[in-house]
Amino acid sequence: MLVFWDQKLVLLATPKTGSTSLANALESLAAVAIQRPPVLKHTTVHRYRRFVGPYLQAASQGEWTVVALMREPRDWLNSWYRFRSREDQTDPTKSTRGMSFDDFVRAWCQDPRPAFADVGAQEKFLRPRQGEGVDRLFRYAEIDTFVEFLEDRLGCEITLPRINVSPPGETWLSPETEALLHRVAAADFALYETLKHPDQA
Repeated sequence: MLVFWDQKLVLLATPKTGSTSLANALESLAAVAIQRPPVLKHTTVHRYRRFVGPYLQAASQGEWTVVALMREPRDWLNSWYRFRSREDQTDPTKSTRGMSFDDFVRAWCQDPRPAFADVGAQEKFLRPRQGEGVDRLFRYAEIDTFVEFLEDRLGCEITLPRINVSPPGETWLSPETEALLHRVAAADFALYETLKHPDQA
């Protein structure tokens, strides 16, 4: 999570949406940059609105804009699958090495999920249980639009480094698993479809 005091802007770090690259590029401009532990770095909108937001508003006597990125749900899960297949994954219960993407997605669709597939869901990260959510939500696939927004708000040119990139891996899903995913992740797909393309803004 990055807090830009003068601009009254907060960037929530949705997991697997380039948050490490964004933090690397923007940390020097932020008044507050929380990069660890993961539970604080990836503060959800619900926790922000309940705990962090009220403090910032009281301290600044102003209104804040909360922004975040969202990845296409299938692609988001594939990024997690590839990330957990890395050789430096030290916890064997969270490793996806030797596993197909199809098996990973089927495991994610279970309730409860096994440890290797227990990665949460973007919709739960980005939607509050009640009250306000994210003010501006951008598609990860159109990150250039997001960077342009940040450049305008922060008044500087931004170049994102390639950091924490997941290794290559398979992307195939059976039609049955694809259908299962769309049922279980219906809220994620619905939220993603509400996001406007640049030419619709």
